[in-house]
Amino acid sequence: MSENKYLTGGEFLFSETPAADIFTPEDFDENQRMMAQATADFVTQVIEPQVEQFEYEGDTSLGESMLKSAGEMGLLMVDIPQRYSGMGADKATIMLVSEKMAAAGSFAVTHGAQSGIGTLPIVYFGTEEQKQKYLPGLGTAERLTSYCLTEENSGSDALAAATTAVLNDEGTHYILNGSKQFITNAGYADMFIIFAKVDGEKFTCFIVEKEFGGISIGPEEKKMGIKGSSTCQVVLEDTKVPVENVLGEIGKGHVIAFNILNVGRFKLGASSVGGCKIVLQHGVPYTSERHQFGRPLNSFPLIKRKIADIATATFLSESMVYRTAGMMDTAIGTLEKSTDDYDLQSILKVEEFSIECSIIKVYATEAMALAAEEGVQMLGGYGYCSEYIMERVYRDERINRIFEGTNEINRMIIPGMVLRKALKGELPLAKSAMAIADELTSIPSFAEPGEPEFMEDETKLIANMKKAAIAALGIAAQKYGAKLKDEQEILSDASDMISEAYACESALLRILKKAEVDGEESTAAMADMLTLYIHDQIDKIHTLGRNIIAMTLAGDEMRAMTAGLRRLCKHDAVNRAELHGKIADRVIDSGGYSV
Repeated sequence: MSENKYLTGGEFLFSETPAADIFTPEDFDENQRMMAQATADFVTQVIEPQVEQFEYEGDTSLGESMLKSAGEMGLLMVDIPQRYSGMGADKATIMLVSEKMAAAGSFAVTHGAQSGIGTLPIVYFGTEEQKQKYLPGLGTAERLTSYCLTEENSGSDALAAATTAVLNDEGTHYILNGSKQFITNAGYADMFIIFAKVDGEKFTCFIVEKEFGGISIGPEEKKMGIKGSSTCQVVLEDTKVPVENVLGEIGKGHVIAFNILNVGRFKLGASSVGGCKIVLQHGVPYTSERHQFGRPLNSFPLIKRKIADIATATFLSESMVYRTAGMMDTAIGTLEKSTDDYDLQSILKVEEFSIECSIIKVYATEAMALAAEEGVQMLGGYGYCSEYIMERVYRDERINRIFEGTNEINRMIIPGMVLRKALKGELPLAKSAMAIADELTSIPSFAEPGEPEFMEDETKLIANMKKAAIAALGIAAQKYGAKLKDEQEILSDASDMISEAYACESALLRILKKAEVDGEESTAAMADMLTLYIHDQIDKIHTLGRNIIAMTLAGDEMRAMTAGLRRLCKHDAVNRAELHGKIADRVIDSGGYSV
């Protein structure tokens, strides 16, 4: 346990978390459920009647009026503190709104750009004057905003931005020049969060109003998916920005950029959970109604397998997303709300969980990719036609693995942050890796097992997943030292090992918590999904760990560690076909995702 009163980022790998301590969807209170319903009502009343024009004709101008409607329903002010006419909701509520907004299709991106990345830089890093001036209008859509970080030659490498800011002779304004690429909501935004280098060196953030002049907007990008969202280039030509519109500190723009991207990642994870549920909501009834060879499509085992796999990936993703939300809320709850810098301290608490944010971004967006792929396949030829929603879901989901930091970049962040925290003494990586390495190369225990407890096999396998991840990353760190940052294949494999451990543990803790409250029988659906999933993933862990060992060790040392890893990942086979059938039958009976 850390010096904090809670487990902070990455500590799940090295500590046991009591099931009672985690937040799960079963813990939603009445206010959270009301926000979820309000979001669903907005989609039904505002978005769905305009789907054809917005999504298929690509009329991006509709986004502006939709934002106004969202503002009227309070859906843009969830993140804004109450003292600036917002709701000041907790992270679990914010994630729940993001999940439900997934049903809005392209507008989910529009909404996120306004209420999330376009507003939060001011919430967390703005001066009191900036907050008073801008936040109330952003929460009602009286002001429309966009977040301008990406450039033609600086995407993942954001600090390579070429946009410049030079202070004028009078010292009253910064003069900005440059261009930003792929900017969401740029087509109708009247203000922009823009990153530029002061004197070509100091990466800095600015609040730029369109009326300042010197701003031109390029044509709408022709995109594969999310066609209803506005995506344009923003060009700055001698744009005069008052010095009081510097956001944060000169030269500290990276602090804003990276923290806001971190928030975007956990929201995207929640949105992807919503997307997975949409696939089941639309795909499962179709497979019940569609008959082939005289029987419903979903009576065939291979269709059941698809349904079960989507439901399982959804369950694991959902468990991680809301566990992470609860961890953040617990951390933020240790702060004193009356302090002047409460908002800034809040985002610094969120930053503590950057490992988990990157995990859920990668994991949930790839779960959504699986859902979209299999959703189209379940519908067959109809899945390929725009008459059915699955074709749009398939196109739209692809961007999820690109924005908010590509999944490749996030795979570098996960082990990179573990290593960084270990070097600072915040995580016991070296000590734990050494102990596990000794265990793997020692003579195994042959003690007779006792009476099995509830989810005992899964609990042991997850503990071994964590051990394997720690050992593999620790061995690689010892071998490569500082040069490990260049070994991207090792880092990517280590990232997946860490992520799978977090996903499986999150699901297990959710099951154990529910079993304690409602009894073991109430968790049957959840338990079947975890059992199915974990027995596949322990084999994946074995393969990834073996790959890392082969890239770091040689000879007898490699053979000894490989043998130890094999022992660690040993498990009895399960009847996957039976589990697929049980899981799918429950989903089919309920007509969609249900636990």
